[in-house]
Amino acid sequence: SRGVTTRPAEVEPFARARDLPGNARKPDYRGGVGPGMGTRASSREQHADSRSIGDTVQRQRVKEAARSPAASAESIMAGQVALSRTQVCGILREELYQGDAFHQADTHIFIIMGASGDLAKKKIYPTIWWLFRDGLLPEDTYIVGYARSRLTVADIRKQSEPFFKAAPDEKPKLEEFFARNSYVAGQYNDAASYERLNSHMNALHQGPQANRLFYLALPPTVYEAVTKNIHETCMSQTGWNRIIVEKPFGRDLESSNRLSNHIASLFREDQIYRIDHYLGKEMVQNLMVLRFANRIFGPIWNRDNIACVILTFKEPFGTEGRGGYFDEFGIIRDVMQNHLLQMLCLVAMEKPASTHSDDVRDEKVKVLKCISEVQASNVVLGQYVGNPNGEGEATKGYLDDPTVPQGSTTATFAAVVLYVENERWDGVPFILRCGKALNERKAEVRLQFCDVAGDIFRQQCKRNELVIRVQPNEAVYTKMMTKKPGMFFNPEESELDLTYGNRYKNVKLPDAYERLILDVFCGSQMHFVRSDELREAWRIFTPLLHQIELEKAQPIPYVYGSRGPVEADELMKRVGFQYEGTYNWACGLSVPTPTVEGNCPGLFAPAPITEASPQPDADNQLPLTPARPPGLGAELRLPPRTLQERKMDPGDRGGPSSPSAGGDRGALGGVGGAFVKEAGGAGRGDSV
Repeated sequence: SRGVTTRPAEVEPFARARDLPGNARKPDYRGGVGPGMGTRASSREQHADSRSIGDTVQRQRVKEAARSPAASAESIMAGQVALSRTQVCGILREELYQGDAFHQADTHIFIIMGASGDLAKKKIYPTIWWLFRDGLLPEDTYIVGYARSRLTVADIRKQSEPFFKAAPDEKPKLEEFFARNSYVAGQYNDAASYERLNSHMNALHQGPQANRLFYLALPPTVYEAVTKNIHETCMSQTGWNRIIVEKPFGRDLESSNRLSNHIASLFREDQIYRIDHYLGKEMVQNLMVLRFANRIFGPIWNRDNIACVILTFKEPFGTEGRGGYFDEFGIIRDVMQNHLLQMLCLVAMEKPASTHSDDVRDEKVKVLKCISEVQASNVVLGQYVGNPNGEGEATKGYLDDPTVPQGSTTATFAAVVLYVENERWDGVPFILRCGKALNERKAEVRLQFCDVAGDIFRQQCKRNELVIRVQPNEAVYTKMMTKKPGMFFNPEESELDLTYGNRYKNVKLPDAYERLILDVFCGSQMHFVRSDELREAWRIFTPLLHQIELEKAQPIPYVYGSRGPVEADELMKRVGFQYEGTYNWACGLSVPTPTVEGNCPGLFAPAPITEASPQPDADNQLPLTPARPPGLGAELRLPPRTLQERKMDPGDRGGPSSPSAGGDRGALGGVGGAFVKEAGGAGRGDSV
């Protein structure tokens, strides 16, 4: 019986008495269930007890080093003691379960709705395998696939196993994993199909009482029917029930609210996990630690010191035959409204009261409420065309994809400027840009600081920048000025490099889905999107999306493999981003590159180290003289500065020597209509 335990609820990460039907227990503020309403403190204690993987590894290394007579104090502090994957996973498992085997006996059923799809085969099944292999799932866990296709477990295995990247010595464990898999075929809107699914789950060990986790790897068009049938037919009788909902969460504010209201009528907020996999990435999670665990950043993280913030998501490939699905949503819905906006929140939010999930999400919502709706004059849209000098897919444009409707005006690139209208950030442009078929794969946050007031070096100094690279080659580095070695007193740009490949040479970073799915098992919602977050995000972008669709705005063409439309670079410059020239990394500097994606042969197995120079700082390479190309018409004119802008201290915005660096909102007005196709706006084929 679940009621016989005397352990407090806050130290039961997998089998807390939560999500129970009826009113047997009252929900706490976190969404969990405890003996009464006043349980928020205990849930915070539980959250604090869920150690990060990095902390666990470091503590275990210290323990191992301390036991070794040959270990030095330096090796203990540096964490240089090598551990096997088994050792590290064992310690992590011990902390997850708090040494209590009772809770491992509880049955958990992980149901993949849409098990025949690409997401299931490429991400969900491999992720569950990695967690199972490393012993990070509850012992008695079953995986049930559900889809319309008539498949068997053997079919599922054939489709998904190539993405497991299992080592030869893991074959026995792999057989054990698939022995816990089963599959049920059925329709998404047929009650009888769900009856069969529920009967199948009840037939499993402790099936009626098992905790049930439903992953909706489905198109949003069937969410309402699926969630309704799950609620009516497939819920656990005494265990908890949780659902994971994949983006997109609607198409605009109205459809998102309709979907949210429907799901809220069936499930409590603490049972709903809206997944944005970028919130599971190492460097995105690191943003909070960088900001709130380092005193040096506190005094400078504001409008007085930061000139602009650039949030970038770039993919080097196009739709590659999958444009039909992409065309329905476009790049803003696919990337900007969720991934980039979540990253913006973590950069701009105030310090939360704690790391409790609701405290963090409360602060993110406050940031979103301070952002006005996007104005069309602050937007550049683009669509890639084939590169005549390219090879293979690079020769094809978006409209050459046979799955894309003829004449589609869907944007594959977008640059948008947002402003957070509060005391900390007033006047600072947040530049969001994302696109497909660009010159590189990169996701990063770049903070460019203001010019130094009272320049004594005759404009030889460049702006400082702090860059958090999310992918690839996770890194944090600062660009700063130092004296150039030699006889002369000349400043030179240098870097403070905190590349993960240097500091954590033998650690493989877990995949984002591993972190997030494990969070759902543990009941932590910190890295998931709450309903009010979702509502505010759609409020910001919905008017722009409706305007684009109503006017059928023609995106600016850009060449496959380029940086995107040149108009986007102009927009960035006019709102405050200052081009500093190509950045040259120190000669001979090499960075070991950790393996991140795929996570093979093991989560914590020593990664093969390869020496590779850091990538050029490509996103700070705007044209030296970004003049408008022939045919684009007259030069842009800036409207007069407003009274509020004139009152701003020039020193805060870069000083008199750099009038364009000021983050003036007036500078945006001249870009009006920039997201409409104009002659000569085909972009350029460079890859800087």
